[in-house]
Amino acid sequence: MAEAVSQANVEAQKKKKKRRWNDEAICGLLFVLPPIIGFILFTSGPFLFSIFASFTRWDSMTDLTQLFSMDADSREWFFCGFENYKELFSDIQFWKALWNTFWYMIGIPIGLVWAFALALSFNSGLPGVKVFRVIYYIPVVSSIVAVALLWGWLYNGDYGLLNQVLAAIGIPKESLPNWLQNAHTVKPSIMIMCVWRGVGGTALLYLGALQNLPRSYYEAAVIDGANRWTIFRKITWPLMQPITFYIVVTGIIGGSQMIVEPQIMTPDGGPDYASATIVFYIWQHAFGADEKGFACAAAWVLALIIFAVTAIQFKMNPASENYLE
Repeated sequence: MAEAVSQANVEAQKKKKKRRWNDEAICGLLFVLPPIIGFILFTSGPFLFSIFASFTRWDSMTDLTQLFSMDADSREWFFCGFENYKELFSDIQFWKALWNTFWYMIGIPIGLVWAFALALSFNSGLPGVKVFRVIYYIPVVSSIVAVALLWGWLYNGDYGLLNQVLAAIGIPKESLPNWLQNAHTVKPSIMIMCVWRGVGGTALLYLGALQNLPRSYYEAAVIDGANRWTIFRKITWPLMQPITFYIVVTGIIGGSQMIVEPQIMTPDGGPDYASATIVFYIWQHAFGADEKGFACAAAWVLALIIFAVTAIQFKMNPASENYLE
């Protein structure tokens, strides 16, 4: 009799757990349903069409409803196969823009170090630290166009504040560059601005991670006689690896799509195309030259590069249980 009651209780618990799981699954599905519907309605169509368009000479003047009523010569001209990709890989400006895009990513490790140092100071409980958190976060929520214009004035070769300060400390005016019109200085100038703008957000991510570290690890290390450097090297920094991985991945994906900063500060792509990014290059061909098929091909090449780099990062990232090894 007792065994039967016990078995009945077990079955009841299983049914209750299954019902609870079903309720949680339904709630989870309801939460993810809006973005899924949005993707199907507004993204999947352009996504698939861009693949088709990358093999064509599509432009704004082409009436796509008349494709199959074209004569044979027009249809053969419109469907160009891999010609867009061949032209893309033979275009020197494409390789310059791709190089510039990866060059700007030098700012990612610089921003990580700066942001982590800020997060450590924010977490130290110093007087007025909350005020500094707000100050450093203001650029993150400010208009990117306004920030780019402000830094463009700062870098101006004639009346920019930077050159005025350098002249005030004794550097001859004739030796001062026009930062955004010099092929050697334009990329570092834009990169510094991007690092400055994003460091506050990264610092707050690190701060949140620091404030949620298990205290038991630190207590055990202190009992074992570990000094501050050992605690940082063996506990704090390894436990920061998940958030660092997230920041690096999102930073590379975001950096690969950068366009507003160089477009505002150097509308023509800079001297010798030295500041143009790959998305700026795509934008020029899509809306400047009205070569939308060619632009779709360039966009897909960029998408594949981002996918490959992200996949490599996930492959190289250690499992979470190995961070403290």
